[in-house]
Amino acid sequence: MISLDRVRQIYHQPLTSLVFEAQTVHRQYHQSDRVQLCTLANIKSGRCPEDCHYCAQSARYQTDVETYPLLPLADVVEQAKAAKANGSTRFCMGAAWRQVPDGAEFERILEMVEAVVGLGMEACVTLGMMRLDQAQRLAKAGLTAYNHNLDTSASFYPEIITTRTYSDRLDTIKAVAQAGIQLCCGGIVGLGETDRDRIELIHVLANLDPQPESVPINALAPIEGTPLGDLSTVDPLVLVRTIATARIAIPAAVVRLSAGRRAMSVAEQALCFLAGANSIFTGERLLTSPNPGLDADSQMLEQLGLTPWNNIGDRQVVATES
Repeated sequence: MISLDRVRQIYHQPLTSLVFEAQTVHRQYHQSDRVQLCTLANIKSGRCPEDCHYCAQSARYQTDVETYPLLPLADVVEQAKAAKANGSTRFCMGAAWRQVPDGAEFERILEMVEAVVGLGMEACVTLGMMRLDQAQRLAKAGLTAYNHNLDTSASFYPEIITTRTYSDRLDTIKAVAQAGIQLCCGGIVGLGETDRDRIELIHVLANLDPQPESVPINALAPIEGTPLGDLSTVDPLVLVRTIATARIAIPAAVVRLSAGRRAMSVAEQALCFLAGANSIFTGERLLTSPNPGLDADSQMLEQLGLTPWNNIGDRQVVATES
């Protein structure tokens, strides 16, 4: 357990002290020059009944997002093979659903998971709310991780989403843990939240049992047509501070520098790596948000002297005793 006061103290350190502490913790738990490349595929797009104020896939907003039903198995397998060829060791599949459906679509999801695992990749899905029995079937199919972000603090959450509650999210997270699936759970900065909200989010994440194996930290990419479409891009140093705090509070997790990188310079991303991020999502798009692309990422990693994982066995938690 970590107290809210401790998370607050970590977050509000002078930035140089915060990044130094985060990098020290990072080196205790991880190889400092290794970065996992992941690919996130949008396997079912748009027409979601939720009202998440940041999301272009909500049926409630007029956006230019492409809509299509759940993709055929063969199409997803081809995407996974291409991702592996481009260096990704984790393939994530996102479907714009309020909750995991039963029936033929769920059976196809199970086949997708089995196929991705069969390629020697980590398989992650994000499908909305989920029951324990569904989580158990995903675990049996070999699912590595289930992504279900908390997004922000419990107190600010109703300002961002009204169609489901924070408790709904925590119920799905509980089902993931009970099924023995690794949890991928993080949040978004730049929603209009305060420092207090970011601190409270990290406090909740750090006190989940077990702690998330994966913590994606997203910077809002404002999308025209959504309620948050007119917001300004968040200050990158807020992102750095949030990543560093997450690294210290959840030391063994892979902290994923996720959405919003397209608006960041190489120097700003380098600060995020210094703060403890050790994973990025590659490809031209991250669900519906623009992403730097493979060539830009390869150039950045070479410039920074960072090496992608070669396979999923490259996850290495080093000595944790100081």
